[in-house]
Amino acid sequence: MDRFARAVGFNPTLARLKPMRSTQQFSITLPHEMAEVVRSKVASGEYATESEVLRDGLRALMARNRATEEWLRTDVAAAYDALKADPARALSTEQIKTRLASAAEAAKAAEVAKAAGAARQRSGT
Repeated sequence: MDRFARAVGFNPTLARLKPMRSTQQFSITLPHEMAEVVRSKVASGEYATESEVLRDGLRALMARNRATEEWLRTDVAAAYDALKADPARALSTEQIKTRLASAAEAAKAAEVAKAAGAARQRSGT
């Protein structure tokens, strides 16, 4: 062992150890429906292995969790702070119900209009 290795605390025992894996093996149990989805993704060639399917699903879950956390930190926290600063901004239960009902009606009307437009295009009028 050279003088530099001793000076920085080189441990020859640790040098013989194998490096740690960057992955960990798991054994999981899935409902039949989920297992079939995993198998079909591999069978279709969309993924090479079952592990790839699960890794991609976990990445999507992690991204969704990050987006939820960001939404809570920004939008929800800001709304809470604004309401705390000015409680008069609060809406009653009836006001909330009215706004939700109006939004639902508008969404339904937009969907009906979209369907009618698609039907007109199919008929050529």
